[in-house]
Amino acid sequence: MEEDDFQRLELLVSELDSRGLLARVVRTQSGRPFVRVINPNATSLAENVVCRAADYWWSWGERMHRADDPAGAARKVARVLAAVSE
Repeated sequence: MEEDDFQRLELLVSELDSRGLLARVVRTQSGRPFVRVINPNATSLAENVVCRAADYWWSWGERMHRADDPAGAARKVARVLAAVSE
């Protein structure tokens, strides 16, 4: 199950990259892998996204989007991390 989550995170990274955000999957020795996303035009705008139970989740524990739609999830992340001037 966790390998599926990792693959879903990689798909999300591709979608985020295509929207001009900096994103990478982070694997930790203890804990779930997650995507670290940064707006390169406003580096203080950043978020961590996890995948579990076939859904993407915000870092604060709220369900964000279903994992079988990484493009839809990326749109939501991009909207949240958009700088006011963008």
